[in-house]
Amino acid sequence: MKHILSKFSIVILIVASFYSCNSRDKNTINADVSGYNFIVANDLGRNGYYDQKTIAASMGRWADSANIEFVAAAGDIHHFNGVASVNDPLWMTNYELIYSDPSLMLDWYAILGNHEYRGNTQACLDYGKISRRWIMPSRYYTMVKKVDDKTSLRLIFIDTAPLINKYREDSEDYPDACKQDDKAQLHFIDSVLNVSKETWKIVIGHHPVYAFTPKDSSERADMQARIDPLLRKYKVDYYVCGHIHNFQHIKTKGSPVDYVVNSSASLSRSVEKMEGTQFCSDLSGFMVCSVDSAHFAINMMDKDGKCIYTYARKK
Repeated sequence: MKHILSKFSIVILIVASFYSCNSRDKNTINADVSGYNFIVANDLGRNGYYDQKTIAASMGRWADSANIEFVAAAGDIHHFNGVASVNDPLWMTNYELIYSDPSLMLDWYAILGNHEYRGNTQACLDYGKISRRWIMPSRYYTMVKKVDDKTSLRLIFIDTAPLINKYREDSEDYPDACKQDDKAQLHFIDSVLNVSKETWKIVIGHHPVYAFTPKDSSERADMQARIDPLLRKYKVDYYVCGHIHNFQHIKTKGSPVDYVVNSSASLSRSVEKMEGTQFCSDLSGFMVCSVDSAHFAINMMDKDGKCIYTYARKK
């Protein structure tokens, strides 16, 4: 009997350990999509393989049902070596033919990831002249969206690879990273946030500031040294990124910012809790964000479009 109980206890511990990170059961929880809604997707490009086609279909259903206004494409649209030109077939197999649902024929605001920096980064900017829905006016840029008569949303899309020494110093694999003026970008972010009077502020980049990952810790150290002071100084509501291929929501002591890692829209990777983790999951998927005058909600969706985590900042 004791032997049986011992085995039973081990099973309980294993199950508890698994759910300590996922903090959910198998049932879908209700998504908060009552406001002005947009999707965040990143780490897309697998030529439709792994979960990419499934996730694209789920994004299409949500875009239709939640009246999505736009998609924020947070980098690594093209694995593994970016694109060679605006005519590269990868534009079709990674993007156009995958995200073909009519409800996804809306504005996609894109930024570069580290994989884009392995190829022709200028082609990613120029593709906006080819595709009506692909929008990347610069390597980093900002815009304001009117949510309602009293509510506005400031979005700042940043170019993180040139802010990280690892990429700047590797001119062979990332030839364009060292050519970018990192100080000019930091000045731009500072100047925009300094005059921002919008109700909500979100900064979207590819690389995380805080996250659990076996990737080189120097990446986060550089982001913490260069970007985090600005996020904290101007009390940005969310910093949203990708790169890690899993979901994470992190709060760091002393910071007013919610740091959110959006999972891969194709291949996902394992994750563990770290200091400040509010939620994490190793599932692939995307996020639906919902904004109104009183709240700004993030909804993490798995590959089938089921909401596995929701969180809202309040005003």
